[in-house]
Amino acid sequence: MRSDQPRLQVAKQVAGLFASLAEVEAVALGGSCASKTGASDSASDIDLYVFTRGEIPLEIRESIVDRTGGATQSSLNFNYWGMSDEWIHTPSGLEIDVIYFDAAWMENEISRVVEKHQASLGYTTCFWHTIRHSIPFSDPHAWFSKLQHRCLIEYPESLRQNIIAMNYPVLRTVIPAYAKQIEKAVAREDLVSINHRLAAFFASYFDIIFAVNRQLHPGEKRLVNLALNNCKSLPANMETDIHSILVTAGTHMSELPGRLARFLDCLDTMLEDEGLLNKTPM
Repeated sequence: MRSDQPRLQVAKQVAGLFASLAEVEAVALGGSCASKTGASDSASDIDLYVFTRGEIPLEIRESIVDRTGGATQSSLNFNYWGMSDEWIHTPSGLEIDVIYFDAAWMENEISRVVEKHQASLGYTTCFWHTIRHSIPFSDPHAWFSKLQHRCLIEYPESLRQNIIAMNYPVLRTVIPAYAKQIEKAVAREDLVSINHRLAAFFASYFDIIFAVNRQLHPGEKRLVNLALNNCKSLPANMETDIHSILVTAGTHMSELPGRLARFLDCLDTMLEDEGLLNKTPM
């Protein structure tokens, strides 16, 4: 992790208060602040992962915000995408994002992917990446270190093939494939639907890209740059084509189906070169 003392000091202060709670199994620093590549920037928040064995009462979480200096703005008990507390730290102006994970649930997620090699539609290995690259601040029973140790394996070939087999058909080969849904949305001139399906399209696309290269999926941010920097096998013109697809979707939507077809042709070529295309259901 790069030197980022203000964020690190605030993170340790908040983590220490959570670590003292009976419901807490472990606390770890994640996100870009934990990245060894120095991926955090001025817009980066502090991501703290709190692994629990029971629900922490809201009033206790509110008291932690107060004890660490208060908040100029807060969104506590935030449960839209899983339980979290987010606030702007008054003394530093930093954004703090405390994300709560049930410890048993996380163990099951790691087992499902790392040991049982089960794929998802998009983002298959994100939690594996989360545990593997987070930095523990509190781990009194060595629960986190044991879970992290389970994540230090080589990328299983069966998981690689399962991710491709799960995500490849929905790009364009099955009847309700994303490319076909986008073509219908273009015919309807339905920009909202196009945007909705493109998001799902790229989620499965990048799950394939990272799996082919035996790279853990890093999440939702900087995917193009991370793929360019970490993946040896990439479809031709990937960066340029992604930019063109996204621009075309909002400006010349009639051209979008053709661009997507050529884009997926490049993916097919890469999969053929890797000897993986014939292992996907067609």
